[in-house]
Amino acid sequence: MAWIILVIAGFFEVGWAIGLKYTDSFTRLWPTLGTVAAMALSMWLLGIAMKSLPVGTAYSVWVGVGAVGTVILGIALLGEPVNAARLISVTLIIAGIIGLTLATPA
Repeated sequence: MAWIILVIAGFFEVGWAIGLKYTDSFTRLWPTLGTVAAMALSMWLLGIAMKSLPVGTAYSVWVGVGAVGTVILGIALLGEPVNAARLISVTLIIAGIIGLTLATPA
């Protein structure tokens, strides 16, 4: 269950990372409130997952899920560039997430 909670926490990290773009430096109320809520939920869920997962693994997977999701949504929603170097880098992050997951007992 901790792994599922951790992945959900990572999704909320994606939400607040992308949400930051829409806050316009925290000058827009609703995007700011949504971003702050996503931050709080992400941190809370990460803390719950860390009760039973090693801190290094949990934090690394959380950041990795957030990074991969943010790159994908940046490309899809914000028109960020797609090139071989970016795709290879995202693939390496995914490999690292899988490696840490397999190397950590549940």
